[in-house]
Amino acid sequence: MKDGFRQCMAWLHTWTGLLFGWLLFAVFATGTAAYFQDEITRWMRPEVSGHPSTVQSAQGAVRWLGEHAGDARSWYITLPSARGAETTVFWVPGEKAGAPGKRGGRGGRGRGDTQAVLDGEGNKVAARETRGGFFLYRFHFDLHYMPVLWARYLVGIAAMFMLVAILSGIITHKKIFVDFFLLRFGKGQRSWLDAHNVTAVMALPFHLMITYTGLVTLAVLYMPWGIAANYAEPTGYYQQLRGEAPPVERSGIAAPMAPIAPMFAEAQRRWNGADVGVVTVANPGDTTATVTLVRAMGSGIGTRGPSLTFSGETGTLVSASPDQGGAAATESVMVGLHAGRFADIGLRWFYFLSGVGGTIMVGSGLVLWTVKRRAKLPDPARPHFGFRLVERLNIATIGGLMAGIAAYFLANRLLPVQMDGRAEWEIHSMFIVWGASLVWAIARPARRAWVEVLTAGAVLYAAIPVVNAVTTSRNPIASIAAGDWLFPSFDLVMLAIAAALGWSARKVHRSTSKATGVRAPRAKELALA
Repeated sequence: MKDGFRQCMAWLHTWTGLLFGWLLFAVFATGTAAYFQDEITRWMRPEVSGHPSTVQSAQGAVRWLGEHAGDARSWYITLPSARGAETTVFWVPGEKAGAPGKRGGRGGRGRGDTQAVLDGEGNKVAARETRGGFFLYRFHFDLHYMPVLWARYLVGIAAMFMLVAILSGIITHKKIFVDFFLLRFGKGQRSWLDAHNVTAVMALPFHLMITYTGLVTLAVLYMPWGIAANYAEPTGYYQQLRGEAPPVERSGIAAPMAPIAPMFAEAQRRWNGADVGVVTVANPGDTTATVTLVRAMGSGIGTRGPSLTFSGETGTLVSASPDQGGAAATESVMVGLHAGRFADIGLRWFYFLSGVGGTIMVGSGLVLWTVKRRAKLPDPARPHFGFRLVERLNIATIGGLMAGIAAYFLANRLLPVQMDGRAEWEIHSMFIVWGASLVWAIARPARRAWVEVLTAGAVLYAAIPVVNAVTTSRNPIASIAAGDWLFPSFDLVMLAIAAALGWSARKVHRSTSKATGVRAPRAKELALA
């Protein structure tokens, strides 16, 4: 009975991991990169430099918006942090400036006319158009080229399958902690099994946490019935949750905006020195103007920080967000644990390396499925369609996605700076290379396709530091001399990924000639893989 239950769990583990494995690999890979999304954005906007203070940046942004978007209905200002140097501003055009309801979205597409990047002094920076690390962050739950709602449901289903695969994997592998210390190289199927087990066990608590909290992050989308039963519109729920007052119409009486520095001082006093991350101004330039300050996300583990609202005319405090209840505070902490924005550099690297382990876990599991079944095929040289489909999708997903991300970074440097739709073409470049890898995987013999796609990825990553040094002034020597270690560090990470892909291509190439000489592992040992 016990063996029968474990065998059932093994079957469940295998198929829940396979059916959404390709999507999960992409989610894990881009989500892992997103732990350094601010640093990636800094690298992809080399024109922006410096480490301005938040107060100085806010004052400059308010001044610039007053000059260029004074008749807007609202302003939205994201301030720099220790990890980023830029101030990003968005505004909702007023009746005269644009059609009602047209918004300059937060990172939205095709809205460059309602957003700008400023330096710490409030001057517009002629920075290249890019979505930077924010795209990788959004892709890991919004995907691309499809409606966001569908994408989030799809990712949610994949996350649920992932959770089932993790729990069934724990039940299946009764020697789970012994497997942690067992990693054999050059043993074919055994090596793939060891790699899958070690990366799964090494960061098992992280994998459970990141998968479960990912589901919690979008829980309201997946289970909206409580809101629907108690509120006529979802906006009413969110306004009550965050303590937001209903929007107020303009009075039509002009009024200068009060100095923002005292508002920052009051916010920092109430938040025990925590900094401001976001400034929202409603009805700027009007007597009904309000200024809302939101605590920076990195100032606490909870992602839903408190806010204060001031009168834009007098600068007096109007209201503060209500204290969170137990459920709201728990949700905020769980979302914060998933996003990891509170983490310092050491903990962020732990998140990143754990995410890399999760990515390898998913990828090795996909490869293990084909390696384990190849020997059981009636004719391994002519596998059936299902086997060929899985094998080709593995090549395109694992090798192709890695190459596509490298193409995304290279496009940032190689596309003309003033090109129309530049940010979207950076993204298109990633998918073009990713799609080309699928075509290549279909057209070539599988083992050769593995070697060639992995080698192409290694070459692309190795080219990034070279192209960066040639096309910008942010070469390693100049950056180190300026005390900016971001660019040299980015180059080193790119070279490390290139080395890893190159090593993988070499191992696959060498295993090709030895494929018939590798002793198959015992069936009992691999029956539960």
